[in-house]
Amino acid sequence: MSLESVRAKINHVDEDIVRLIVQRQRLAVKVSDIKVREGLPVRDEKRARQVISSAGERAAKAHIDPEPVKKIFEILIAMSEESQHARNGNKEHRVIPGRQIDPY
Repeated sequence: MSLESVRAKINHVDEDIVRLIVQRQRLAVKVSDIKVREGLPVRDEKRARQVISSAGERAAKAHIDPEPVKKIFEILIAMSEESQHARNGNKEHRVIPGRQIDPY
């Protein structure tokens, strides 16, 4: 296998990753609608901890460093929360991964 062919495969994986992030963000919109309907806050600390922990465990089982994977999931959760805040009309709200925010 040549360097170019391996890089081409990486590019395809990168495209898949972006496609999955888009899919996750679309699902976050649905979550936002449900939370608004049920009067729930955007931030669900228990759920965030579960998602991050589960991602770390899956990474460890796959024999890769779980810490960077957990950071990636912190960013994904922050993106989802930011999307939910924007959808709820709080366009000024910025979620920073790793920073606690007060639930609305």
